[in-house]
Amino acid sequence: MALPLNAKVEAAPNFLANLDAAYPFFLTQDADSATARFAKLKADLREMIAILVWSPARGRPARFLSAKSAQATLKANAVQQLAEQAGLPSLREYVVGQQIIVLYAHSETDVALLALKHQRQLMYSTGN
Repeated sequence: MALPLNAKVEAAPNFLANLDAAYPFFLTQDADSATARFAKLKADLREMIAILVWSPARGRPARFLSAKSAQATLKANAVQQLAEQAGLPSLREYVVGQQIIVLYAHSETDVALLALKHQRQLMYSTGN
């Protein structure tokens, strides 16, 4: 019996920019706990990556793609372009901890981390 292939997981520049923005966001929420919360986020992301290596479709289907308003459709199209740029057809979301949602695109062998957002944010930042 053959073992499953490990998927290659890479972070898109937009994801890295969102991650960089998380620490200042944590600071504005609670400066005393920001450093510990950011360290926990990075540890949770490492755990998520370890899971996606073995199971790229593990996250839930991207819920925002079913939005109906004109503004939501424009934002969904911008995020869909991130997936197309990565050359990966399926968009999914992975909930990290209790408050962070990671958007990623995947195939059976590749995963591209596209964006992350706090659950209170309405849409993903796409750099546009």
